Amino acid sequence: MPHTAAWARSKHPRITRTPTWDNSRVTQVTETSVDPPFFATAPDIRLIAADMDGTLLDDNDDLNEHLWPLLRELARRNILFCPASGRQYYNLLERFREVSDDVVFIAENGTYVVRNGREISSDCLEPEVVGRLVLAVRELRDSGVDVGVVVCGKRSAYIERPDLAFRSVVEGYYSKLQVVDDLRTPPDDEVLKVGVFNFGSAEHTTAPALDPFRATHKVVVSGDHWVDVMNLTANKGEGIRHLQQSLGITRAQTMVFGDFLNDLEMMDAAEYSFAMANAHPALRTRARYVAPSNSQNGVVRTIASVLGIPYKV
Repeated sequence: MPHTAAWARSKHPRITRTPTWDNSRVTQVTETSVDPPFFATAPDIRLIAADMDGTLLDDNDDLNEHLWPLLRELARRNILFCPASGRQYYNLLERFREVSDDVVFIAENGTYVVRNGREISSDCLEPEVVGRLVLAVRELRDSGVDVGVVVCGKRSAYIERPDLAFRSVVEGYYSKLQVVDDLRTPPDDEVLKVGVFNFGSAEHTTAPALDPFRATHKVVVSGDHWVDVMNLTANKGEGIRHLQQSLGITRAQTMVFGDFLNDLEMMDAAEYSFAMANAHPALRTRARYVAPSNSQNGVVRTIASVLGIPYKV
């Protein structure tokens, strides 16, 4: 039986910050707050996974200063923390380098799980599929849509669109990045996923264009502008299950946080699943609880509240 939350009878706490959604993005938010949840009895949590963009990162793409003492306290309590993101492993490692020995990384939307520099699991695409995806994105761009494709390998990410506007966006997510002449024949590397960035709406333009791949592969809207294509067996939830199996951790001992559609399966992998107050409506429906928004340091405040860790503003 799950623990009963002291702050509410239903699965969601009081919510006074209500996003209005248009084209899968928040266009208006009333600046009120969501209270961090409180449980009458602290659960026995052994694994905590949090998405990055829109979840752990604030609206300025920064990690809150209170995260670092919290991570030290979690390590002291033998609770494993896991950034779970569509970002590249090396990008996550860069962000968490000072505490990298105490965290485990779920990168590239669950296709690559790494702990202490050692691969725990991976789920790679066939080269033929990568080639077809590259051609599909080229056709979309030729039709007038401002898009670019990123082939995401274990060792590096690869692009063929070299303009500054596109490259500057991609470099924010991929610390190891190479420009190649033809993405259908990238350098020798295992490809984890193919990411497509759209300067417009990913959900309403890119995703429909990639519908033919849905029969054999997972096409997921991972942000306002991003669509990722992976094997059907790949998602953040599977990454968490690989961790649980390898470490002997149960679903009841797992807590997760997310905000967007690429976090849906992650909600199913944990008994303590939290959608951020700024989350996509579909994720709010899937999660058991709601945490304060990313702009209100919701992840850190919620972990501190649920586990009884002192938090000072």
